[in-house]
Amino acid sequence: MRSETAQLIRLQDYTETPYVIESVSLIFKLLPEATEVISTLTISKRDGTEDGAPLELDGDELTLISAAIDGVLLAEDAFEASTDKLTVHAPPAERFQLEVITKVNPTTNAKLEGLYLSQGIYCTQCEAEGFRRITYYYDRPDVLSVFTTRIEADKATNPILLGNGNPQDAGDIEGTDRHFAVWHDPHPKPAYLFALVAGDLACISEKYTTASGTPVDLNIFVEKGNEDRADWSMDSLVRSMRWDEKVFGREYDLEVFNIVAVSAFNMGAMENKGLNIFNDKFILADSDTATDTDYESIETVVAHEYFHNWTGNRITCREWFQLCLKEGLTVFRDQEFSSDERSRPVKRIADVIRLKSRQFPEDQGPLSHPVRPTEYKEINNFYTATVYDKGAELVRMIKTILGADNFRKGMDLYFKRHDGDASTIEDFLKCFEDATKIDLSHFSLWYHQSGTPVVKAKGSYDEAAKTFTLELEQINAPTPGQDQKKPFFIPIRFGLVGPNGDDLAYSNAEGAQVDGDLLCLSENKQTVVFHGIGSRPVPSLLREFSAPVKLETGLSREDQIFLMRHDIDPFNRWQAAQTLMTDLLIELTNGAEPTGKDAFIEALGHMAEDENLDHAFRGFGLMLPSEQAIALEIGKDVDADAIGDARNAFSKEIGVALYDTFKRIYDALEMPATFSPDALSAGKRALKLRCLSYLAASNSEGSATLAKAHFDAADNMTDRISALNCLVKFKLAGAQEAMASFEERHKDTALAMDKWLGVAASAPSKDTIGALRTLTEHPAFSWDNPNRIYALIGGFLGGNTRGFHAADGSGYDYLAEITLQLDKINPQVASRMVKSFGSWKNMNAERRVKAEAALKRILAADQQLSTDVKEIVELCLD
Repeated sequence: MRSETAQLIRLQDYTETPYVIESVSLIFKLLPEATEVISTLTISKRDGTEDGAPLELDGDELTLISAAIDGVLLAEDAFEASTDKLTVHAPPAERFQLEVITKVNPTTNAKLEGLYLSQGIYCTQCEAEGFRRITYYYDRPDVLSVFTTRIEADKATNPILLGNGNPQDAGDIEGTDRHFAVWHDPHPKPAYLFALVAGDLACISEKYTTASGTPVDLNIFVEKGNEDRADWSMDSLVRSMRWDEKVFGREYDLEVFNIVAVSAFNMGAMENKGLNIFNDKFILADSDTATDTDYESIETVVAHEYFHNWTGNRITCREWFQLCLKEGLTVFRDQEFSSDERSRPVKRIADVIRLKSRQFPEDQGPLSHPVRPTEYKEINNFYTATVYDKGAELVRMIKTILGADNFRKGMDLYFKRHDGDASTIEDFLKCFEDATKIDLSHFSLWYHQSGTPVVKAKGSYDEAAKTFTLELEQINAPTPGQDQKKPFFIPIRFGLVGPNGDDLAYSNAEGAQVDGDLLCLSENKQTVVFHGIGSRPVPSLLREFSAPVKLETGLSREDQIFLMRHDIDPFNRWQAAQTLMTDLLIELTNGAEPTGKDAFIEALGHMAEDENLDHAFRGFGLMLPSEQAIALEIGKDVDADAIGDARNAFSKEIGVALYDTFKRIYDALEMPATFSPDALSAGKRALKLRCLSYLAASNSEGSATLAKAHFDAADNMTDRISALNCLVKFKLAGAQEAMASFEERHKDTALAMDKWLGVAASAPSKDTIGALRTLTEHPAFSWDNPNRIYALIGGFLGGNTRGFHAADGSGYDYLAEITLQLDKINPQVASRMVKSFGSWKNMNAERRVKAEAALKRILAADQQLSTDVKEIVELCLD
């Protein structure tokens, strides 16, 4: 476990390594409790390094067996070794080979970093700093080397031996019951992309031919018995490879592409070169165990990891401060892929919901940091929504500012100029500037400055002058470490919507950079005047969510309803409904009776029945903001109980008022006889189930019977789990019977039982914590498997706002207890759980006192905290 006194790492302190590792030869002699790793590094002194400069390599909980240079064992006084560092005091030559033998125990490696065993399968996870748990190395992303790996293992229990790159050799080891395989990756890579898998696995395969005619063998390896649940992943892989060739001109560059799915994995998936390792929840799917959301997630994650082959592998990041260079860019690429494969407006709404629910709270709390951080203690804590999701929004803004053609020119230059490099944000932006001759220096602030800007807009129409004046102001509140903020460069797509719903043309605009439907706000305050406007418009601002900001328009509820009915931009139609819902819910939370509520409900019914709209869009349009979203909007002195009561009451009121509408839509939506995860079918299910939710919320006569009948008749997981959630959430008759039925049906399928655990964790209860403790004893749960923890504990923290923020502090106390327990087993998972404290300062005084006490109790515990957890807790308290 890393020490609680871990050093602060700063971007400004970056220097190159004094030595270069040209190539790496690894031999793994796999044994469950005593794997021997022989590492031979070809090392040369970097220009400028003084003769005799020490060579210092990273380690983590390693046992050194021996160390030699050029075949000669090092004398005791020639080196110093600890579990976390190997120092060769004075290497004897300009170029030499260092052979290091270490021993590791995969069986006891509960952290799931480095080399570990997952249900009998040897597996590695080396990002960000897991390779140092295998052998001593320069474990940093700017050290790129050519790797050759020999794997030796028992043939009967480990018939499959996989490594990075292309297969080079394989065979039996004479005189033993063991065999070997040799893999060679011709592309230099950092150690975090190293991978190894060995075990008894099943496989599905397909042949693929690249656009230039190069054949590639595609293989997906899964635990035996799961082969028939990997077809969708293979289909997603093939489609993503073809899309990347067409849209970005990127072909695959090895003879084989392997994916392995394992059940115990800290992350969603890992893009190791030529050997992607996945959490099996993002590979396995069939209609009985996976929802439409699961199918979409698998499609996205498979594409994301494949796209990393160029944005992450062929071009990697210089140090971990540049993490968004690979993750934000690749998230943007997977979002574009899914938008092309499905409905672009619906995908955009889904991505923004994710951003607002994950990243906006991060930006407004103690864990706020820039997209490119400047310092950290534990890099695992910076795999955040800010780096991933906001990082993707920054790339999207570059495309918005430059236009599609210029964006492609910049990307082409980036791939050409930096192939084989470890690059920086500055390198990335310069490619766009050099390719287009457009200055982006004003835009780069987005990477350096944290926080979510608030854009306030006020419009006025002068009928006599035929002008529309738009007053814009951006407000950038202080965030941790950044008290003074400069104005961002904010691209705002817009339309001026006329009385008949069409966008009004303007003759010219002054006061800001305006080009067509794009307005760029670059100062704290700007006034834009549009000329030649024949009638009063309703401004539709931030179309397609063109920048990650909070927009306050001051529009009347009548104007919001007008946009909700008529805006030609689908995203802003949805946003108008969300804004109205949020405002109404805040007033209800505060005990007021809002004006315009009936008119809004009528407009909501109109949106629900509008057959010109995509089914999935209508489903999204009907969705109430979450309790967390309402709390974030309120911002301070939040009362979780009042929010929960208001949301439940409003759900019921909408359900009662539009009962006939929802029942008519529900009855009319006929689904295909055979389940399909395609966008049209998924959209129909989404709308039908949203209607069912409101019908259940109405608590009208027959609502319980309808929900239970839907559950009983379900022939797919989407219908089954959604109906179950309705029964449990609204405490309808038949809920317990349905829970028992689901458990009996899926008790032997872990990923399906994760959904059951999630429903149970989010269920309203008088003794939420007692129920959770009981569930941790259930056979479906395990403290050793991250998926089970994310399902149950994560389901409680993210899906049971009232329970977590209970006024008596029981939710906070339980999280403190769980954090300390998990930190002894898996610090990465523990730190992800404890991040739920990030919003504690927004709560009311009673809750703040109890949350602060729980956080301080973690720090004061009689155990050494990991750097992962200690850093998060300290940031929350700072």
